[in-house]
Amino acid sequence: MSSGPATRPQRASPPDHQQFSPAPQSTLIGQLLVRDGWITKTQLDYALTLQPIWGSRLGDIVLALGWMRALDFHQVLARHFGLAFVNLIEQPADETLFDLHECTHYAQHLYLPWRLQNGILLLATADPGSTELTQRFERRDDVRFVVTSQLDIAWELQRIAGEHLSRDATSQLAETTPQYSARQVLTTAQKYSAGIGVLILGAWLWFAPLVLLIALSSAVNVWMLVSFLFRTMLCWMSCADQIGLSVSREEVGALADADLPTYSILVPLYKEPTVLPILAAALKRLDYPRSKLDIKLVLEEDDLETINAAKALGLASIFEIIRVPNSLPKTKPKACNYALRFARGRYLTIYDAEDKPDPDQLKKAIVAFRKLGEHTACIQARLNYFNAEENWLTRLFTLEYSLWFDMFLPALDRLQVPIPLGGTSNHFDIEKLREVGAWDPYNVTEDADLGLRFAALGYNVSVVNSVTLEEANAHFGSWIRQRSRWIKGYMQTWLVNMRRPRELTKQVGWKGVASFQLFIGGTIVSGLAYPFLLGAFMVWLVTQTFALHPLFPGPVLAISTINLVVGNSLLMYLSMLAVGKSGRLRLLPYALTVPFYWLLQSVAAYRALWQLITRPFYWEKTVHGVSAYTRTEVLRATSSVA
Repeated sequence: MSSGPATRPQRASPPDHQQFSPAPQSTLIGQLLVRDGWITKTQLDYALTLQPIWGSRLGDIVLALGWMRALDFHQVLARHFGLAFVNLIEQPADETLFDLHECTHYAQHLYLPWRLQNGILLLATADPGSTELTQRFERRDDVRFVVTSQLDIAWELQRIAGEHLSRDATSQLAETTPQYSARQVLTTAQKYSAGIGVLILGAWLWFAPLVLLIALSSAVNVWMLVSFLFRTMLCWMSCADQIGLSVSREEVGALADADLPTYSILVPLYKEPTVLPILAAALKRLDYPRSKLDIKLVLEEDDLETINAAKALGLASIFEIIRVPNSLPKTKPKACNYALRFARGRYLTIYDAEDKPDPDQLKKAIVAFRKLGEHTACIQARLNYFNAEENWLTRLFTLEYSLWFDMFLPALDRLQVPIPLGGTSNHFDIEKLREVGAWDPYNVTEDADLGLRFAALGYNVSVVNSVTLEEANAHFGSWIRQRSRWIKGYMQTWLVNMRRPRELTKQVGWKGVASFQLFIGGTIVSGLAYPFLLGAFMVWLVTQTFALHPLFPGPVLAISTINLVVGNSLLMYLSMLAVGKSGRLRLLPYALTVPFYWLLQSVAAYRALWQLITRPFYWEKTVHGVSAYTRTEVLRATSSVA
């Protein structure tokens, strides 16, 4: 992104508002800003050179570069149009005039009904030159406009309609398409099926315990073997061919900034004031016209520490604080659903506070959407970690992510089967996101669920060759909490999609169902079964006992041995391939410790199962900013933002 001349001109001292005089109709807004001392002539000239390059209005450029506060600019804009200016914080809107069903339209087009005076409806707008508003109200003799700032519009919308929007963000999916919502953990049919299954297993255990244990052991081992072979095939595909969507530098360079659409970025945060500078600095490095960025810092209204930290950064007006009302479930997807009502972009992505996306990631996503066509709903960027070599846990986490995003997901993309999205850097066609009901606020692994839902509704998801670096969990307790939430979300996703297996098969085909069972179901089953299989093997290895032989007849023993010995060996090898492909060769020796890492996965799996029963919608917060690497990144970013 262009950042201006080497020495950026400083803004002139703000004038006394009381000395303003009406602007002649012929006075251009740039001349007015210079005349009244808001910007310098040098700044105006620079903004005018950017205008044809970015394809943006002068005022949007001035605000995006942080030369003026939105409040000050819109006062000047009001004078330019010969309209009154209102400060909505001091002169709040009449909430009886609001149509709550129009709130998304208000937010997208930056207006709202303000007052009714002498039979005239006064609409407060931050965009008095809007063609949309002119056409919408041109035949209304009883409508007049006043000007306010876009931040005031957002503030008033949240004050008046916040509870309504929060209820909508929480309940829309469950009420409109309950078959896709995890609000009900088990349907009545699933409860009956589970009850009947428990009775059958109980009777079987009573009358033929050995046969039952052999059957369970056989079923689990076969499922794990097939799941493992499927993942091996995915890695083989990734190594055998250049798969996954690739966008070249030439294709990015061919984009004209003037033709780029507005891009919304949601940054959901909770109790993370220290890492805000990392994201602010990273977003300023994006190769995208700042005047076309619509960045929402999505904060819980009771998180005053992070709200105050965001205000203290003094960010440009492209950063807008969205305060999410305090309600249950208190989850990231609920917060994103709420903020989605305020998004004005053609496309939308999500970043976590400590994320460092590739500077050209937004442009690559746009090229990808254009190449893939109208049936593509989401482009997933690849994720990895900037603190990969902090300790053993971060190294293994990096091995896992390299395997996941560089090997598994591109191969799933090639197979045209449902892709479980990552939790960040997924780029959406915003209209398709709204069409499918956005995120499920009750699913704690919201993006894996959304990837499946896109596929079920006939939309494609693809993976692009762009990377976002984030902070890997460096502490065991935090890792277990994060991983148990992920697996609990996988369990929720599996239960939701298995409510109507026949319909799922019709929607995604047999390949999609098989992939879903092996990839999502396989993760759940392997996490729960691994300790028992490994424990039985270790007992036999140490004691050479024959007591376990009845549980493992010949074929079952062979499959179990393949799963434990050959499977673990190949998993170590595949992890080596993944980090070799990503170029992090110093991590290769740590692939030998992968079996110990998967034991931690099992701990998280059982914790997830317990929470699914006791606290299904509880969102265990991942604490960021604790890594020594992150603290260094914060210091660098703080100086960059300043």
